[in-house]
Amino acid sequence: MSWFSSDPLPAGTPAPDFSLPDESGRAVALSALKGKNVVLVFYPGDDTPGCTRQLCQFRDSWEAARERGVEVFGVNPQSAASHTRFRGKFQFPFPLLVDEGRQVAKLYQASGIIVKRTVYLIGPDGVIRFARRGMPPPSEVLAAASPTIK
Repeated sequence: MSWFSSDPLPAGTPAPDFSLPDESGRAVALSALKGKNVVLVFYPGDDTPGCTRQLCQFRDSWEAARERGVEVFGVNPQSAASHTRFRGKFQFPFPLLVDEGRQVAKLYQASGIIVKRTVYLIGPDGVIRFARRGMPPPSEVLAAASPTIK
């Protein structure tokens, strides 16, 4: 039953490194983003009501994210084609990563029967600064961003 009740990785934990393709096939590696704040939004499904609402909130907060130097990524196991349709339909300015087999969701304790809706903010030093299940408001997530390393 640990898959049901597990907590996300706690703030202060070094973020596990990963490399995943985005919907266009471009590889995104956490290690290549060192020096930047990174938001990972693990979500269960493309084009579902809750997931659409959550990712649209980040889309609508895009300027605030850019002002804080935050890179945002949606993460779920659906295909690149599904992500491409979803991203285009809602004009997300950020990539959607294909986590086939939910390997990264497992690393971030966001895997269960379905992907557990979980949001992380990783600081420029690679340490988790914010971790929460559900749909925390983007303003709360972005408030955890630290100054970027020059």
